[in-house]
Amino acid sequence: MLAGHIHARGKIELVDIPEPRLDEPSSEPGQILFEPHLACLCGSDLPYFDSDHATYPQPVGYSLHEMIGTVVGTTGQRFRTGDRVLAVPIRQRGLYERYAVSEARAIPLDTRRPPEQALLAQPLGTVIFGLRKLPTVLDKDVAIVGQGPIGQLFCAALRNLGAREIIAIDRLASRLAPSEKMGATAAVDASREDAIEAVKRITGGHGADVVVEAVGHDDHAIGLCIDLCAKYGRILSFGVPPEQIDGLRWRELFYKNITVHTSVDPDFTRDFPLAMRWIGEGRVDLSSLITHRYRLSEIQTAFETFRDRKDGAQKVLVEFPRAG
Repeated sequence: MLAGHIHARGKIELVDIPEPRLDEPSSEPGQILFEPHLACLCGSDLPYFDSDHATYPQPVGYSLHEMIGTVVGTTGQRFRTGDRVLAVPIRQRGLYERYAVSEARAIPLDTRRPPEQALLAQPLGTVIFGLRKLPTVLDKDVAIVGQGPIGQLFCAALRNLGAREIIAIDRLASRLAPSEKMGATAAVDASREDAIEAVKRITGGHGADVVVEAVGHDDHAIGLCIDLCAKYGRILSFGVPPEQIDGLRWRELFYKNITVHTSVDPDFTRDFPLAMRWIGEGRVDLSSLITHRYRLSEIQTAFETFRDRKDGAQKVLVEFPRAG
C-alpha cells in the first residue's frame, strides 16, 4: 500500500510499504483498521513538511490527521466493518492508505451533510475544546489573531456561542475575505491599519475581553495578543507555539491580570461528536472554507498550495484512491 514520506525539506513522495495488521501487540483494548477516503491539511502538518527546526528525512506517515473513511477491520466492539467514521491517528502520523488505530480515536460520520463538510468536524472539534476552557463568551468582545482555517472556525463557533464582537485580524487580505461570512463582526487588515487601535475603536477603548491566538509556530503572535487584551481579560493560546518564545512580555501580562489558557488534545467523547452534530444539524456552514481538492497522487502540489496559501487556499483536501 502507499504511504507518504517527507524525504527532504519541502519534498514529499509516495512509497510502498506493507499492509498494517490488527493482531500486532497493542496497549489499546480495541482497534480498527481504518481506510481514509478524504483528508485535509492542517497548519500543524506544515512543520513536518517545511521547517528550519525539523530533521529530514521524516519517518514514513507524516503528516496527516484530519480524515474520514471506512472501517475495514476491527478487534473492538464500537464499530463494524463498513462503518464510515472520522478517525485521528497518533501524533499526526496518518498519511497511509490504511492504518490501525484505537477505536477510541474514531467517531461515527454524520451523513446529513456532504463528506467534505463532515470532515471539518475534526478541526472544529479542536476549536470547541479550546472554547470550553473559557467560562463564557456570551456578550464578550473577542479578537481572533489569524484567519487561516482555524481562525475562520473560531469565527463560526463564536457566532454560535453569542459573542458580542468577533474581530478577525490578519496581515493577508485574502485570508480576511471569508471572515464576515463565517461570523466575524469586523475584519482588520493588520498590514494596512494598526490592529491595536482598531480593536480599541471597535470596543469603545476597552480592548478585547478574549483574544484567541490562532497563528502559532514561528509566526506566533502572543505579543500582539497581550496588547489587544483588556485588563482582567483572557488569552486562548490555540496555535501550536515554538519551543521557546523570545521576548515574551510576561510582566505586562502579569500587571494586566490576564489569564492564559492553552488548548491541546480534545475529548473524543465530547468535542468531536459535538462538532459533528453542529455540522450535521446545520448550526454552522463551513462549506466556504473548502478551497482546493487534490488526489493522493498530487500530494506534493497539495502541500505546496497549502503552505504558500496559493489562490486564497484555506482547507486543502486530499482524496484517497478508495474514496466513495
